Amino acid sequence: MAFRTFADNFTIGSKEELIRAIHDFGFVPFFRNDIEGFSLEEHIAPGCWYDDSEDFWDAWEWKGPVIQEMKCAYGKFLRNKAAYISAKWFPDFANYRRDGYDFDARFDDGLASKEDKALFDLLDANAPILSKPLKALGDYGKGGRKGFDGSITRLQRQCYVIISDFKYATDKYGNEYGWGIAQYSTPEHFLGKKFTDTVYKRTPEESFERLVRHFKKILPLAGEDSIRKLLK
Repeated sequence: MAFRTFADNFTIGSKEELIRAIHDFGFVPFFRNDIEGFSLEEHIAPGCWYDDSEDFWDAWEWKGPVIQEMKCAYGKFLRNKAAYISAKWFPDFANYRRDGYDFDARFDDGLASKEDKALFDLLDANAPILSKPLKALGDYGKGGRKGFDGSITRLQRQCYVIISDFKYATDKYGNEYGWGIAQYSTPEHFLGKKFTDTVYKRTPEESFERLVRHFKKILPLAGEDSIRKLLK
């Protein structure tokens, strides 16, 4: 089978097709971004994407099952927008974003705030954990600690935290409703040895150049400057 790129004419109309895309490309952003054509949103089949006139939620409902079945990483990785990253490519991406640091070393070198440290330690000790109980444990909310959204987004961008599932609230009849609630974990906990044995195998610079080469293959119409900007 020929190597696929995001410049090819294809649509994703099922959970299985999304899994194949993540496997083939390594990176599948959920929403449109600075690089045209590089998203699930732009390749989704008709009837699978929510809009104001229709009530189709397939792309949202696939999230949890895809993450769980593939054991891939999901989170706000690319300019604070959500993306799927395969287990094959996430170690290089995390190594680059972490700049080779585990979180404790980052904090010890003064590169992480006390607020981020407190949230990371709480999450790490209780992973996997849904956002609501995590906030409750950390006393985030009215009259309590502030800054949850900023810290959890920063920890995802730095690849110390990922979303490992989405859970839905249920009514008294057991029917699911509403938006999926994020369940957070760490890559070390969710991906295990496949991640921990490889994340620091290269220098951060080597990982970054490896990522750039891969992005140039899957995004043949994108300029290298645009790729480097998206990855940073």
